[in-house]
Amino acid sequence: MDPKRSEAERGELYAGFRTAYKSFATEAIHVGQEPEQWKSMAVVPPISLSTTFKQYGPGNHAGFEYSRSGNPTRNCLEKAVAALDGAKYSLALASGLAATVTITHMLKAGDGIVCMNDVYGGTNRYFQRIAREFGLEVSLADCTQLEHLKAALKPNTKLVWLETPTNPMMKVVDIKACSDFIHAHNKDIVVVVDNTFMSAYFQRPLALGADICMYSATKYMNGHSDVVMGLVSVNREDLYERLKFLQNALGGVPSPFDCFLCNRGLKTLHLRMERHFKNAMAVAKFLEADPRVERVLFPGLTSHPQHDVMKRQCTGCPGMITFYIKGKLEHASTFLSNLKMFAIAESLGGYESLAEHPAIMTHASVPENERSVLGISDTLIRLSVGLEDEADIIEDLEQALAAAHPKEK
Repeated sequence: MDPKRSEAERGELYAGFRTAYKSFATEAIHVGQEPEQWKSMAVVPPISLSTTFKQYGPGNHAGFEYSRSGNPTRNCLEKAVAALDGAKYSLALASGLAATVTITHMLKAGDGIVCMNDVYGGTNRYFQRIAREFGLEVSLADCTQLEHLKAALKPNTKLVWLETPTNPMMKVVDIKACSDFIHAHNKDIVVVVDNTFMSAYFQRPLALGADICMYSATKYMNGHSDVVMGLVSVNREDLYERLKFLQNALGGVPSPFDCFLCNRGLKTLHLRMERHFKNAMAVAKFLEADPRVERVLFPGLTSHPQHDVMKRQCTGCPGMITFYIKGKLEHASTFLSNLKMFAIAESLGGYESLAEHPAIMTHASVPENERSVLGISDTLIRLSVGLEDEADIIEDLEQALAAAHPKEK
């Protein structure tokens, strides 16, 4: 408004403005935003960002009340994941660890957890440094050996946490054998399988006897390194009802936008996993034949100690490879520092190739004595083989190995 105008002139203009736009704020908030209109035939599910939903009357709603409790976009994702897992129900959480926390909240102080001794560092940290402080008893066991699992079970054991393949040692746990044994021992023990490495495409834990299948969907299920999310799938209605309550009560839910992205990522999961498998197999064979490499851990190789178990319960392998480079920490560091296409970064399962040093990076929170027992040494390197050209991937690994061992080939 022109500052040179008189007060009277400004008053007239303002009055005219108010007459023309007497409901400006109301219209800006409501026109075109009617909840009843969202009945489109859109092929791609829309992102529903609304935090709340109109009710026909008090307590009379169309299935959604408040976005923490349920959201149309999240609902689309959860239905899709349940289908891929061969499950009746699926729940989306804010992260893989949010899924772990939500599952663990089914327990009460004094209950016992048996956890695979080689697991994601964040899982180990949560169970040992947080869950124990809340009165849960946590035991670690090598669940690839049934006798070790049997010895770890106690009268108060309520939950057995399996991870297969394990992170970072790529051990393969026989899900069916463990589930059958545990349920025969005590039908009330809940068996959880962290299926992050395999994805729903290569492995279906619920079909092998597990009670709960969980993921860090940040990895392969989303597959694009742009979403942090967790997923939980179950068939048992009692577990679903309890987990659904905890999802809402604890509030660790993902945003609708992240659900949209993860739902989109699922559409290429089968294509991505096939390419990850192909590239990883080529890399594993290359590394196993290289004299600068001490040992390769990849379940797709016949040299892997649980290769037969992998063939029985999986339809393929992801892009995860762990190997020991010959030498010392300096050789591992030189190798990693000289990678050009591979990025030195934590996480995994995206379309891009990543490399990391577990002892210093992802598993630094695991006590040193436990790392030593597991074999997480200074020369251990973990690769997440991406979707790039196979020859380019191997060329990058070759030149980095040459930099670490310039006098060998």
